[in-house]
Amino acid sequence: MWVMFGVIAIVATSINLYMYMAGKDYKLAMALGLSFTALTLCAEYSLVSDWVEVEDWGALLDVVPIMERALWLLTIFSILLNIAPILLERKGKKP
Repeated sequence: MWVMFGVIAIVATSINLYMYMAGKDYKLAMALGLSFTALTLCAEYSLVSDWVEVEDWGALLDVVPIMERALWLLTIFSILLNIAPILLERKGKKP
């Protein structure tokens, strides 16, 4: 599930950036990109929770340390990409 949400977040972020460059209203795509990023994190947390419930310590030891760093970096990257159009608009409006 988290992979599907992640792919949708990437697509929505790409649409967000494309719509900004095309001069169209990008705010819905931005909201979708950020929302699906959050859903990706929730789905990943659910997966880890399931592993804890069944006491699959091997999976936790193998996956969690690497995924923690990846999720932090990708989430920060997603936030920056999705708010970039707003920041660029503000920079362009300064006198």
